[in-house]
Amino acid sequence: MDQAELLRKVRQIQIHASRFVNDVLAGEYSSVFKGRGMEFDEVREYVPGDDVRTIDWNVTARTGRPHVKRYVEERELTVMLLVDLSSSVKFGTVRQLKSEAIVEICALLALSAIHNNDKVGLIIFTDAVERYIPPKKGKSHVLRVIRELLHHEARQTKTDIAAALEYLLKVAKRRCVAFLVSDFLLDQEAFERQLKLAGTKHDLVAITVTDPREIALPPVGIIELEDAETGELMLVDTGSRSLRAAFNRESGADLARRRDLLRRADIDHIETSLDKPYLDALVRFFRMRERRLRFA
Repeated sequence: MDQAELLRKVRQIQIHASRFVNDVLAGEYSSVFKGRGMEFDEVREYVPGDDVRTIDWNVTARTGRPHVKRYVEERELTVMLLVDLSSSVKFGTVRQLKSEAIVEICALLALSAIHNNDKVGLIIFTDAVERYIPPKKGKSHVLRVIRELLHHEARQTKTDIAAALEYLLKVAKRRCVAFLVSDFLLDQEAFERQLKLAGTKHDLVAITVTDPREIALPPVGIIELEDAETGELMLVDTGSRSLRAAFNRESGADLARRRDLLRRADIDHIETSLDKPYLDALVRFFRMRERRLRFA
């Protein structure tokens, strides 16, 4: 992709995503993430009515007068995008490739964050972390994030989610909201420990992007399939009912294992498929989050 084509594509995605953010997502995002905790502001003298649990005993002992710690609500959030650009996401049989849907989903999340005056950072990974952009604010920064996602040429083919999560734990010292965007076509147990660690420290949300042909094979005769990450070729007779049934059972079992893993790790999960509008899945997630916060 040459520079002119890249800029045209960035602009196209920006216009498309901004329309959805302004019309639909901005209010949903804000309602879910507006109250993110408290941060220390100052120490002042105790006045009647203050919560005694906030007394700063060190300052009280030093001055001889009771002092309390004052906290304010944190207004600034950091959003980290952990994006899988391994070879398996360069696949699609419906309207677009999984990689294209991933870029658009990340653009929606990034623009929603900037609309809320939050910071956005980016980690692009395959079986290693290939690109890191530290979190910043501003429209120009988000356009850079989108440009990097579009322009990035992966150096490796395979996927290592554990490495991406370990990198997140190293670079994100304070709690953030981290969206892990991948097709998750790998051994679920390979990253379970890191998933639980990252989910404990950060507000981690998994977003799966799936092509419908990865869930069910259509009867289209004998086809040659290639494993995008290993290059292995295989002839498959999709006319065989037993083969299609076995494939469907295995893909269903993989999906169940993934859901179970994320449930055990207490990680929120957004499932998207290329044959359905991903915006609907994002809105459902935000509304579910809002209901849960309201009744917590």
